[in-house]
Parts: sequence; C-alpha cells; structure tokens
Amino acid sequence: MQAGDERPTCPRRPLLSLFSALYAGVSGLGAKSSAMATVADNITNINTVGYKGVTTEFRTLVTDGRLRSSYSAGGVAAAPQALISKQGLLQASASETDLGIDGAGFFVVRTGSDRDADIAFTRAGSFKPDLDGFMRNTSGFYLQGWRLDAQGQFVNTGNTNALEPVRLSELTGSAAPTTRVQFRANLQSDQVPFAGTYAAGNMAAGTVTPHFQRAFDVFDSQGSAHRINFAYLKTGPNTWRSEIYAVPASDVTAAGGLLASGTVAFNPDGSLNLAGSTPALFAPLSVSWTNGAGSQPINLALGSNGGLDGLTQFGATSSLISSSVDGGLLGNIASVEVSKEGVVSAIFEDGTARRVFQLPIATFQNPDGLNRLTGNAFAVSGASGSAAINTPGALGAGTIAANTLEASNVDLAQEFTNMIRFQRAYSASSKIITTVDDMLQELSNLKR
Repeated sequence: MQAGDERPTCPRRPLLSLFSALYAGVSGLGAKSSAMATVADNITNINTVGYKGVTTEFRTLVTDGRLRSSYSAGGVAAAPQALISKQGLLQASASETDLGIDGAGFFVVRTGSDRDADIAFTRAGSFKPDLDGFMRNTSGFYLQGWRLDAQGQFVNTGNTNALEPVRLSELTGSAAPTTRVQFRANLQSDQVPFAGTYAAGNMAAGTVTPHFQRAFDVFDSQGSAHRINFAYLKTGPNTWRSEIYAVPASDVTAAGGLLASGTVAFNPDGSLNLAGSTPALFAPLSVSWTNGAGSQPINLALGSNGGLDGLTQFGATSSLISSSVDGGLLGNIASVEVSKEGVVSAIFEDGTARRVFQLPIATFQNPDGLNRLTGNAFAVSGASGSAAINTPGALGAGTIAANTLEASNVDLAQEFTNMIRFQRAYSASSKIITTVDDMLQELSNLKR
C-alpha cells in the first residue's frame, strides 16, 4: 500500500454506524416526547394563576467528536428551561385579598400554619381566609408577613424565621390603644388676654377658666376610654398658655392629672411658631393609667412650624376645625386593604382601620433556577441563590397590586406551534428507526 492511501473500511464499521443511527433515532423519540410533555403541561395550566411555563431546548449527544471515513451518530437530548422570571399579565379580580406582583419577586409562604413548616415562594396570589382566619391560596400555602406593632413598625432581619402567618380574625373583639391625636383649631386673635395670675396646673385644677378647650376620648390597651382635655388661655399678643390634662385627674398617675403645660406662640401672620412654643406641648404624651392598663406614647399632630395645618390664630371665633383619634375596641372586620407597599390593614365595621402586617417580597439572583413544587410554588436551589427578603418596591422587588391576579405566562399560539414542530420531529425520528431496520434486514440477507 502506498503512503497516503486510505485504509480499507473495516467490515463491522457499517454495522456500528447503523446501530448508532438506530440509537440516535431512539434518542430523538425520547427528546421529542419530553418536549411534548412540556407543551402538554403548559397548555393544561393556561388558566392556572401565576403559572410559569417551561420551554424546551435541545442539546447534541456526541459519541466520538473526531470526523473519520465512518461516523457514529450520537443523538439528541431535551433540555427544558423554566420561564419563572417571565411575568404574566396582571388581571383585575373582584376579591380584595387577591394579590399580584408587578415586577420581580415572590410571595413568601409556608406549607402549614406552624412556624416550623417548610418555606416556599409563589406568584399565585389568590389568597382567602380559611376557617381559622389564616390567609391561604388555592394550593394551601399560608401567606407570611411581619406583624406590625402599635406604631406600625417592624424589624427586617432578612430571616424568614421572623415572619408569621397573616391572620386577621384574631383582631375581632380586641382593643387597640390610642397612638395619635390630630386636630386643627383656630384660637381667636382678638381675644382679650387674661389679666389675672396664672400658674401651671390652674386650668386643670379649675381655678382658671381657659378661653378655649377641647376634650378627646383616648383609649388604653384594654380598650377603656379616658378623657384628655386640651385647654388654651391667651396671655399676650401671639402668646397662649396651654395645658393638657386628664378628666378626671384620678385616671392618670400624674399630679393633678396634668400631662403637659407651657406656651403656644404664633407668628404675625397667624401661623404656628414652634420655635417659640414649649416642645412638651407637641411631643408624644407618655401616659400611665391608674387602672393598670398598658398604653402607647400618644403622638400629637397639632401643626407644623409656620404652617396652617394645626393650631392657627385668626380673627374668627375660637373653634375646632377637624380632628381624629385612633384606637378603641375593635369590632368585626368589614374588609381588608393591601397597599402597593405591602401593608395589610383591617377595616372594621365602624370605619376604623388598623395596620396589621407588612408583606415581604423575596427576590433571587437567578429565579429561573428555582426548584418547582406541586401547587405552583418554588423552593430554593443551588442554582437560584438564596432569597433576599425586602419590602415591596425595595432593592429591585416588585410592588403589590391588590384586587389583581397574575395570569399564566404561557403563549397558547406558540404552544400549538411547538406541538406541530415536535410531532413532525417525532415522526421523523421514528422514520429513522424504520429505515435503519430495513438496512439491517438487507445486511442480514447478504448471507443467503
């Protein structure tokens, strides 16, 4: 044989090539079957709230990467890819507890109402209260949130152990202490100043009659009502003396029932002069009730410096313009409101509202790497990275849309197109098998 001449083909290589083609056809059947399974799953979940579709890509299988005079077929394998990060269309809902996420992130849920139940993440926001008042979606996952204190505050440690199931029914028949008193009032500018002798506590003791006073009922932590009086006495141009005291004085431990006293000053234009006023008259009131009930500092919203949003001094008769006081006994819950920032508020039959929970949003570096769970939920995996727990709208997290549900992100037209593609490819792979079978039959006939 001369140098450079090609060696004759080994007789068994054609047989090996035929078998490799046979196996390639089988791999094609398996890959297209898996691809058709994803299409079936996508189509059957077209109406599943928050469902995230799966698309199928394919990768080659190579038995020998070197190209020679004979070739050994490898085949193909299916490579399903989750479309978890692709958002579905937000659709309006009639239920006030149906929630959608506009943007990235997931609701944090648990598989049970206990704190040791497994954590999961979902975009299926069809939450409804169950028999025990817990908010659950149609898959039985319990919505988690931070419970707010009396001031509406919470601490985000970034740990899911600080979250608890959202439950509002426990508020029915309970009480909330007063934490805020707000009012607007005008003090008559041409009021004749008080000419007698005044000392702090005189108005509370009844020895000096104020030019204007207004009483408000506030509530302790047990829901008991207490009356607090705001009294004002003009002592000079743009200057009033004020006292805040309990009626009766025996309701509080402060001497004479006096909670705060001092001077209220006004600017020449009738606006409030906070710089010239006594700070204690505008600072939160710390009240200790003699009945032993707990209390929260009562924030006073009586106006801003140089503003007309609280106390003012004009020529009109001294009068109250508007006021609001929170707290009291809580009746039955009439409705639930969820803000786009994720604050859950209970609205009671008497029209009062109480902020109860803050909903978190969990985000991931690679949401498409999450593990899928039964019930349209997801679990953390090594490919997804750990969860970042933040308030809605913070650090890339989406905002919450109430009365809204996220539809499936599946494109039905695309799925039907894929169905045709995979069916044709499946038929072609089966044709490879039947053709190779005919060729093997011809090979076996050579011995005849």
